[in-house]
Amino acid sequence: MTVANQRLRCSEADPADWPAVWEIITAVVATGDTYPYPPDISEEDARRIWMKDGDREATFVAWLDDDLAGTAYVTANGVGLTDHIANAGWMVAPEHQGKGVGRPFAEYVMGRARDMGYRAMQFNGVVANNVTAIALWESLGFEIVGTVPDAFRHARDGLTPVHIMYRSL
Repeated sequence: MTVANQRLRCSEADPADWPAVWEIITAVVATGDTYPYPPDISEEDARRIWMKDGDREATFVAWLDDDLAGTAYVTANGVGLTDHIANAGWMVAPEHQGKGVGRPFAEYVMGRARDMGYRAMQFNGVVANNVTAIALWESLGFEIVGTVPDAFRHARDGLTPVHIMYRSL
């Protein structure tokens, strides 16, 4: 894939990618404005949450030239009779936001989720004032199917709604 005259490579994460993934996680969650993880999350907890490795779950990375620009994971949103719906999390490194990484990376990961047998994808908590992410997801066919008031303690804005977003794969 080519993005903004640079080479974007998307793949399943390798354990050797963890240090760069950890850098992205710490930078993104430290702001307290998009992810529910504690801003001071430990490396051990972050690795346990983010690095997926199973039959129907995986962690992915997006490299922009030689920089790890983004990371994502896919896992089942539920168990048993609901395990055909994927859940996912995405992070783009702050220095790579706005460079066109998100869309092709999202398309890659959604395709991989489909290949893993998922029929749809659901996000359980997109912070309502994360308008950039919401615009991306809506442009990729996601719909807001519900809103939970005051569900996120935003670092600057206080109690903020979160959206549940969904799309078929």
